[in-house]
Amino acid sequence: MLSKEIQLEVNKGAMLPLMEEFYTIQGEGNHTGTAAYFIRIGGCDVGCHWCDVKESWNAELHPPTPIENIVANAVKYADTVVVTGGEPLTWDMSLLTSKLKEHKLKIHIETSGAYPLSGTWDWICLSPKKNKLPTQTVYDHADELKVIIFNKHDFIFAEEQAAKVNSNALLFLQPEWSNKEDMTPLIVDYVMKNPKWRVSLQTHKYLNIP
Repeated sequence: MLSKEIQLEVNKGAMLPLMEEFYTIQGEGNHTGTAAYFIRIGGCDVGCHWCDVKESWNAELHPPTPIENIVANAVKYADTVVVTGGEPLTWDMSLLTSKLKEHKLKIHIETSGAYPLSGTWDWICLSPKKNKLPTQTVYDHADELKVIIFNKHDFIFAEEQAAKVNSNALLFLQPEWSNKEDMTPLIVDYVMKNPKWRVSLQTHKYLNIP
């Protein structure tokens, strides 16, 4: 149980439940292959059964950390920061992104879009989930739509989501890792028949890096 003072700081985004932070190569989507500092925020109630970071779901397991500390670590490494989770938009991202912007950093977010958009972002990667669909603000501002393909029915979901994002959003289909052998050939075939889509792979897993 957090003290009332700390809970107030968390509520306004001055402290965030930090799960981990690390410097690595972006493995997915439009910025694949580029260096970035990842900030993984705990807390998510979307509940995807194939999630590969389920330990991020319970925010109480991850200590509320002052955003000044998070920013101080980020500026040591890269000019691009990726905020991910969990579901980072569970929390108010306004103060964190403001502090990062003070250091002229480029700020990306990876989100399911399940909560209203907060913060100032240079790139918004929307990866929607059937369990809890995105809010309109995230559809409207997404730079990239990345749909995870676990089975054939997910292609229908992908098209439904593509119809909801803004016309400038880049469209990616990505095989779910545990089912990649079956789904990757189907994705390749689908993209060749529907070239508005692109293929995304979890290249960091092939490279055996975080």
